[in-house]
Amino acid sequence: MIFVDEKHLSARLACVASLVPAGARVADIGSDHAYLPAALVLDGKINFAIAGEVVKGPYENAVHEIKAHQLENKIVPRLADGLAAIRTADNIDTITIAGMGGSLIASILEKGKDKLKGIKRLVLQPNVGESQLRKWLMDNRYQIMTERIIEEDNHIYEIIVAEPSIVPFRYSQYELDFGPFLLENKGPVFNKKWQEYIQRETHVIKQMQQAQQPPVQKINELNQVLLEVKEAIADDDR
Repeated sequence: MIFVDEKHLSARLACVASLVPAGARVADIGSDHAYLPAALVLDGKINFAIAGEVVKGPYENAVHEIKAHQLENKIVPRLADGLAAIRTADNIDTITIAGMGGSLIASILEKGKDKLKGIKRLVLQPNVGESQLRKWLMDNRYQIMTERIIEEDNHIYEIIVAEPSIVPFRYSQYELDFGPFLLENKGPVFNKKWQEYIQRETHVIKQMQQAQQPPVQKINELNQVLLEVKEAIADDDR
């Protein structure tokens, strides 16, 4: 059990931590203060982690956090770009990347493809651009194993767990947009996210319609997307 206050973990990162397998060797990319790997080690869930950071300030924050908990023998901070923080001798089997855009996470994975050999699990928490990230996973033979959606401080976050697949795994555009597991387990947070999206886009459409020359094609495209969103949050299954 992760105690959020004691381990500095937000509910978002606590959810990410809950999806890391016990005994995993973790590379936390974009680790910032190294709160996530520190919490995992302090809880006894893992015994080794890399805390990777590309920016010097957050890297120094990670170094400070690791020293504060006397975890220098279990967590190694590395100043490196993306998956370049991982070395072969680390024997990393799980990668966590949280708090970035989905397209950025996908580009980190794409750029560091040579470091993905031997990786058994990806635990990814995009702030936006979830569909782009799911598409990268599908295109690179990763199967989505589970998903979570949580709300914290008026922000809604999706967490995607993926594992390599020997055979190609296909998702429809509908599943890429909304999440195959989130569609199966619709709940109040899922509905709130997409209801807010409907409200925002409806407002945008109204503004477009008031223009001297309304962009008819764009309006039609947005209305089509709204129909799909309304279908996704409907009680009946697709």
